[in-house]
Amino acid sequence: MAAGKGTRMKSKLPKVLHLLAGRALLQHVLDTAAELSARQVVVITGHGAEEVEASITSSRSAASAIETNFVRQEPQLGTGHAVQQAAPVLRDDGIVVVLSGDVPLTRSDTLRQLIAACAGNKLALLTIDFADPTGYGRIVRQGEVVRAIVEHKDASAAQRAITEVYSGIMALPARQLKLWLSRLDKQNVQGEYYLTDIVKFAVADGVPVVAYKISDPLQVAGINSPVQLAELERAYQMRTAVQLMEQGVRLADPARLDVRGVLQCAQDVSIDVNCVFEGQVSLGDGVTIGANCVIANAVIASGAVIHPFTHIEGGKPGSKDAVEVGANARVGPFARLRPGARLAAEVHIGNFVEVKNSTLAKGAKANHLAYLGDATVGERVNYGAGSITANYDGAFKHQTVIEADVHIGSNCVLIAPVTIGAGGTVGGGSTIGKDTLPGTLSVARGKQVSIANWKRPSK
Repeated sequence: MAAGKGTRMKSKLPKVLHLLAGRALLQHVLDTAAELSARQVVVITGHGAEEVEASITSSRSAASAIETNFVRQEPQLGTGHAVQQAAPVLRDDGIVVVLSGDVPLTRSDTLRQLIAACAGNKLALLTIDFADPTGYGRIVRQGEVVRAIVEHKDASAAQRAITEVYSGIMALPARQLKLWLSRLDKQNVQGEYYLTDIVKFAVADGVPVVAYKISDPLQVAGINSPVQLAELERAYQMRTAVQLMEQGVRLADPARLDVRGVLQCAQDVSIDVNCVFEGQVSLGDGVTIGANCVIANAVIASGAVIHPFTHIEGGKPGSKDAVEVGANARVGPFARLRPGARLAAEVHIGNFVEVKNSTLAKGAKANHLAYLGDATVGERVNYGAGSITANYDGAFKHQTVIEADVHIGSNCVLIAPVTIGAGGTVGGGSTIGKDTLPGTLSVARGKQVSIANWKRPSK
């Protein structure tokens, strides 16, 4: 269900498209459905329907085997009315799991247990005990048997004292769901069609109603405001941090970590404070990440050190824009690796060096204040401070090739396309626009002129 306006978010963006850990709230729910190997997903949209549908369509993997249908709930007349819109496209032979697009952190193993409790012939409810159940539908039992769900606004004083509440998540046979949806009415305080009324229909029809109770409130936590979004973001990040530490990762402070994608860590990885990981990031054995780094879509090999304040922004994993950092490489501080940067083993990239769409072979060094774009750099090259590849002519990008064992002096400009021959040296301050031969010294700079008794202009 993803039709709500989310007024308390105070945003033009539909609530289910707000981000948690770098993904839309609704995307978290759809990813969980994918983990269940669901054959069909029905997304019920309403407020901002076109924007929600476009976002989900664009983020779907081309390899996704899940059939996705969109249905509209206009106007929004309650949860039962929402599911009524989905009924025509649901397959009669399936089990329906009802999820909310603003409840992003339900675990797939929990839903598997709920589906098992349904067993294809029961109505299974996911429930939890809350010390303060205000606002939630209460689970009314007769002994251990569930007899009804009573919404808070319709509950009596005795019923409001019940602490077991309905999470908003249920599993039930599709065929039965369709029959019960047709019997809903809006004879209640809110004048809405309550999905929870199907419990009394199940009881009346002799269909067993069972509850699968959990104790983890994060799994049923919904988001209705920026405050709740921030609280759940931090709870999610702490849960992620604990999982990483249990795998052996050393975190300087688990409260200052943000994983906005997938972070895979091998043995003896160390991560300092205030680091952000986006997309898919893989860290090899013994990798050290300094404080305040932002790393997106990168593979960092064993023994590499990423010094503080480094920014790595790779493209999609597996593409030509992926960023790779080789074994025992050193990057930063204050370095920037852009899409297509590929560093071999033992490469050094120092402070205020930017690398884009370039390959640096083993042992190459660019230690400070430099730019390498659209370049192929050979082994053991030393690239001087203040030097740049001029790779763009205003219309097209061109390639610079720096062969093995070249020394580029400080403050040089290499105007692409150009090749610097192996073992060559480029004198500091040179502007090189023609290929150089191997083993040569190339100097291209204006003659120094000193004018005696020169006076600066003055006002």
